[in-house]
Amino acid sequence: MTADEFDGALLRRGDAGYEDARRATMWNAFVPDRFPDVIVQAATEQDAVRAVRLARDEGLRIGVRSGGHSWAGNHVRDGGMLLDVSRLDEVTVNPASSRATVGPGRAGTSLLEELAEHDLFFPGGHCVGVCVGGYLLQGGFGWNGRVHGPACQSVEAIDVVTAEGELVRADATQHADLYWAARGAGPGFFGVVTRFHVRVYPLPKVIANGVYLYPLDVLEELFTWAAEIGPRVARTMELMLLIHRDEAGEVEIAVTAPTLVDTDEEADEVLAILESCPVRDRARLAMPNLRVTMADLFAGSHAIYPDEHRYVADNMWTHAPVADLLPGIRAIAESMPPAPSHFLWMNWDPAGGPPREDMAFSVEDTTYLAMYGVWEDPALDDARVDWATSHMRAMSPLASGIQLADENLGRRPAKFVSDANLARLDEIRAAYDPDGRFHPWMGRL
Repeated sequence: MTADEFDGALLRRGDAGYEDARRATMWNAFVPDRFPDVIVQAATEQDAVRAVRLARDEGLRIGVRSGGHSWAGNHVRDGGMLLDVSRLDEVTVNPASSRATVGPGRAGTSLLEELAEHDLFFPGGHCVGVCVGGYLLQGGFGWNGRVHGPACQSVEAIDVVTAEGELVRADATQHADLYWAARGAGPGFFGVVTRFHVRVYPLPKVIANGVYLYPLDVLEELFTWAAEIGPRVARTMELMLLIHRDEAGEVEIAVTAPTLVDTDEEADEVLAILESCPVRDRARLAMPNLRVTMADLFAGSHAIYPDEHRYVADNMWTHAPVADLLPGIRAIAESMPPAPSHFLWMNWDPAGGPPREDMAFSVEDTTYLAMYGVWEDPALDDARVDWATSHMRAMSPLASGIQLADENLGRRPAKFVSDANLARLDEIRAAYDPDGRFHPWMGRL
């Protein structure tokens, strides 16, 4: 198969434009030194079919890129094919049925804007530019996720190219195993999704936030309070504590609580719990009740995840007592690199949310902890990677697993689905991809 048979582009290693295309598949400026033999930039659904058939004919393994926000660059592998489906970004919305279809390359920010024109909403990713393909395959941990559950639970069907190069619809009644696997397998999924069919929801009418900044010396009191109030926090609030360095280089702790509701009265009631903090009088800045927009929330997120920076991430789910977690959190805070590197604590509490469906996604817990090393100078690569990886490794005895959104599996294998679901994923992979056409995860337990 030749390049002129594709609506998009086919580049082989050594071709003009290959290296620019390889690097462009990564949003993270810390591009791995891994080099696929072939890059296909699919312009159409049929290009995805052609690409898989080419890989089959030439004996190539496939890595798939939707938006390129994988911190670890799972799609960039040595040898094989890198299939870039970022150009498959069509959206259709059916307001009457509260359903939509969306291509894997559509950014969540753009999807939310389009849905808002119909007074509809989807629990899209928190970061600007995250596209729905990889986001939904790994689970989908996004805005109002405590209300709607992981976003993959809102996926009702997928159109997917199998390892044999066949385009099929997978849902609860046809290719049900493939549908089950797609909701949570993440970068280990063994197919190319060209379209997601999703449920959408009424657009929240009021978006509010409370923001507080605290000094490092109240760390223990602050995190103990956050853990204590966790079960009482409304589902509509995402209570997060972030440790980072301020503009003067001092470590501080930010409390932020995006809240998506339908009335001002409900927003006031939900945010009131933030004033119960026992060290409230130590806050350097307190904005207890702000009215904001989705654009404001995305801007806040983008400020700590800026473009053209180098990144390493690592994470853990936990239900460990806060007293057991505090020494590790203190060690992270005291070793905090310059901004925008940061540590995140988020109250998730899945037990209070919607019942989980039977799907590959199966590891989540009361509290989510994540580390993000963010820098620009390549000379700092080893130090920043070690900072995130070593601290999460030290705390791993307290973890129940990780989520694939912020995985670091190539450096620190960890549990990302239940043991039973991992065994079932292996069985379904053997049935749908017996020749191992698609790359698996870069590490697993």
